[in-house]
Amino acid sequence: MNIQAAIKKGYQILNNNNIKSYKLDCEILMSEVIQKDRNFIILNSNNNLSKETLYRYTKLIKQRSYGKPIAYLIGKKEFWKNEFTVGEGVLIPRPDTEIIVESVLKITKNKSHLNILDIGVGSGCLLLSILSEKKNFYGTGIDISKKCIDICNINIFKLGLANRAKVFKTNIDNFQCGKYDLIVSNPPYIKKLDLQYLEKDVRDFEPSLALNGGLKGTSAIRKVVNKSSELIKKNGKLVLEIAFDQKEEVKKILKDKGFYINKILKDFAQNDRCVISTKI
Repeated sequence: MNIQAAIKKGYQILNNNNIKSYKLDCEILMSEVIQKDRNFIILNSNNNLSKETLYRYTKLIKQRSYGKPIAYLIGKKEFWKNEFTVGEGVLIPRPDTEIIVESVLKITKNKSHLNILDIGVGSGCLLLSILSEKKNFYGTGIDISKKCIDICNINIFKLGLANRAKVFKTNIDNFQCGKYDLIVSNPPYIKKLDLQYLEKDVRDFEPSLALNGGLKGTSAIRKVVNKSSELIKKNGKLVLEIAFDQKEEVKKILKDKGFYINKILKDFAQNDRCVISTKI
């Protein structure tokens, strides 16, 4: 079977299983198995595939048809300006989260030698994207998941940041190390009862530990703010990702812990997504 025929067959399978991005997904998976870019696929669509390559492609298509995310199938995801290794048990980086990186770079434009903490570091996409832009910043990441710490360490070495980034497996309540100029976090913020309504790709495959924000969706946010109030330096910045409907509740949580609200930023869909605050 040639590349074109295999991709068309993949189209049918994914389309029949209601995978909206079926065309793009088939091309990405084909690129992965033949280790060539999508331009090569277009220009060489009549090239025949070996039995082994076709088998691997068909296997990936089958897994995708069940809803398994592309990022888990190919083990990587682009975020900001880098490619991050990801895996099952680790939240897949989202474009909307890049707003945090962008806002941090703006508020630290004239700063150097800052000490950053990322609470719930996951793949490391937030912390490492900031460190790769700011050569004199140092970063610490914490996460309760060993899988996340392992994946984050892979990304630290991949991006050449081993001398400026370190990560620890720990519960936020037990972390007492250091004082920080800047704290960032993308905590779980989805209401427990709303998890069932998420897209199949997210609901069935991504870690609930990174999604479930408790009954009101603010359990983890409250913990992050409480701990940040102890770990942050005076006039230090706390930058949080939130759900579209949590602005007022999160503002109250922050104010109660001595934070001044600088700005609420919107995501690409114009929903409230990021809170910038200062410890006063």
